[in-house]
Amino acid sequence: MAFPCLDAIEDRTQRLHSKRQSSRSQATPPQPTAATSASSSFSPHTSVSGPEPSYTSGATLRYHCEEPLLLDWGGVLPGFDVAYETWGTLNSDRSNAILLHTGLSASSHAHSTESNPAPGWWESFIGPGPGFALDTSKYFVICTNVLGGCYGSTGPSSIDPADGKPYATRFPILTMEDMVRAQFRLLDALGIGRLYASVGSSMGGMQSLAAGVIFPDRVGKIVSISGCARSHPYSIAMRHTQRQVLMMDPNWNRGFYYDTIPPHAGMKLAREIATVTYRSGPEWEQRFGRRRADSSKPPALCPDFLIETYLDHAGEKFCLTYDPNSLLYVSKAMDLFDLGAAHQERSAQRRSEREAAERGADFAARRTPGMASAVCSLTLPDRPYEEIEMATAASPSAPGQDDHVASMMPGAPSWQPPRDLVRGLSVLRNHPTLVMGVASDILFPAWQQYEIAEALKMAGNRNVSHYELSEQQSMFGHDTFLLDLENIGGNVRNFLG
Repeated sequence: MAFPCLDAIEDRTQRLHSKRQSSRSQATPPQPTAATSASSSFSPHTSVSGPEPSYTSGATLRYHCEEPLLLDWGGVLPGFDVAYETWGTLNSDRSNAILLHTGLSASSHAHSTESNPAPGWWESFIGPGPGFALDTSKYFVICTNVLGGCYGSTGPSSIDPADGKPYATRFPILTMEDMVRAQFRLLDALGIGRLYASVGSSMGGMQSLAAGVIFPDRVGKIVSISGCARSHPYSIAMRHTQRQVLMMDPNWNRGFYYDTIPPHAGMKLAREIATVTYRSGPEWEQRFGRRRADSSKPPALCPDFLIETYLDHAGEKFCLTYDPNSLLYVSKAMDLFDLGAAHQERSAQRRSEREAAERGADFAARRTPGMASAVCSLTLPDRPYEEIEMATAASPSAPGQDDHVASMMPGAPSWQPPRDLVRGLSVLRNHPTLVMGVASDILFPAWQQYEIAEALKMAGNRNVSHYELSEQQSMFGHDTFLLDLENIGGNVRNFLG
């Protein structure tokens, strides 16, 4: 019995193996630098099929920071690169800068540039004139590839200066806040003391809020679209599943695959799982229905229905364009995200203790004590899973717990955002904030944006604009922020002024 979907994976493995053997038999290829992916398999790619935006990488500007970066979970980067691109002109008093934060898989290429004319992932939202969400005749727009990424910024595929080899899973665990601190080092280098606005969607919406919380005096307006103020179980579960299928690909090799065949099969499956969460059932009913790719053929166990072929295509076009280790690290950083006061206080305490331990030490020149404990861990918890009684988990007196009753979702008459989150967002009480969500979004459901807005209001913010797009307005689910120029783009444009 034929299984062409498996044959395709085996064929790709063989092609990659042959390509690797050929490169080894020829001249030694150039060594990757800290600003590039360490695997030549991950090449620039543009998606133009279907109603998806373009995802393109390519030429970027590069900021290199030689000052060490202390990370939230104890790691230290002795130096790092941030790939970035800009549009518009910085005005004389440097007051018109907007920092645009990306989603998980996007590069800094949000819009075409002279050095990279390919369309960017927010191409139609950025441009000169009042018709664009980000008007480059008024604003200086900056977009970076996040720390931990693979499109020019330092990440697991970058070279560890300690031994000249890719970090791989020796790379330290990251947080959203670590990524934001790296971005603000770039702003320092550009001479930008204060942002006009911090703007982001999805993971970028999380970072946009974090930028205001970490640097409240350096951020003016805040835009958070289809994001959250703390990661919730469903999205954590979906990202965990993606990481598991990737790590179980034998080619992943505990993360050390840069001189051999990458885990392309695991990456393909991980992307297919992710794609299920990016769109919505109503859209797929209209777009695919129950149609099969070829009804003249008998049913197959390989992709058969149109929706299956769509997911297969989504996995195929991604599996060799993004570094698998970056997917692991960046998605884990999303899981760890929590702007609640208790989490912030614990993070601050860890940083304070680590800074005290490092004070006076030249940790830019060597690996610091404790670095090994900060790298990626493949161990399991000491205790297996145990069900926690709901009453205990929700008890205000339980250590580390807030007073949020899990069964009372937003919309219930007596619902209020957790006091811990209100306290954590209180630093934003004077920041004009736009929060947007989409009813058809299953990855970051609209109640999570409602939670942000209500927490800000309870913290004393009187300038919160909250919009929720109904299913009638958009059935594109989480990907709405990439596609809806009228509602997403229009509200951002009006809010920024």
